[in-house]
Amino acid sequence: MKQTIKNPNDVKWEDFWAEKLENKIDKNWDKAAPGFFKRTRKDDYQDALFDMIILDENDTVLDVGCGEGSVTIPLAKKVKKVIGIDSSPKMLEYLEKRAHENGIKNIETFLKPIEEIKYKEIGNVDVVVCSRSLNGIIPIKEVLTELNKIATKYVFITIFGPENKKIEKDFDKEIGRKTEDYPDYNYFFNILFNMGVYANIERFDLNNYREYDSIGEAMDNGKFRLDLYSDEEKELLKNYLERILSRDEKTGKLYNLKDKADWIMVWWKKQ
Repeated sequence: MKQTIKNPNDVKWEDFWAEKLENKIDKNWDKAAPGFFKRTRKDDYQDALFDMIILDENDTVLDVGCGEGSVTIPLAKKVKKVIGIDSSPKMLEYLEKRAHENGIKNIETFLKPIEEIKYKEIGNVDVVVCSRSLNGIIPIKEVLTELNKIATKYVFITIFGPENKKIEKDFDKEIGRKTEDYPDYNYFFNILFNMGVYANIERFDLNNYREYDSIGEAMDNGKFRLDLYSDEEKELLKNYLERILSRDEKTGKLYNLKDKADWIMVWWKKQ
């Protein structure tokens, strides 16, 4: 893609964003849902998220890409109502199951791809939260435009930071496979800037590395695209994890100090 640029503010960052994602292979989220439901637990990402987002007990919140409810459920305990939107029927089924188990009745769900979210269907809510859900969305400017219309108070979005997927990239390099390449967060900031949205950027200060009970759990934790690996590559992954993971003598858990999430919070207050 070649753009002739005279003014830096004329750069169509959304085109560069789309170019980065042109070869992405979508995950089967229905198939992934049981694993996400099983693995969901409170971690330092969730602590950091709720430390940053601004909520009032009378707020209505739109949770975009809500999945099985790892953020939706704690949101619902803090506000008047949460609208959860996801493209996976199975994810929403698990969300409703979790809400029932927790006695939560202030969640409304919509089965809809993020790319198809429209202000005219949703209307206004106080706060929009997009937790780890926009990294792979191609018509990003259109989606951001709709979300900005929907929110009346705040929009909070988390996307990949520059040091995400360290051990995954190292493994893919070993086997000669190209890791999924997502756009950097500076693209995201500049797309918003060109829309006239002057966002705040904050990096999560996450200290906890991931821990696993077994090599099998380390393989099947949602970080590795097992659906794209051959049987031979899965065996190589098993050997790789056996080589790089250490066992904590006190807890018995497997870990690697490089195996940490890296997330950026992009947020703005509506004028």
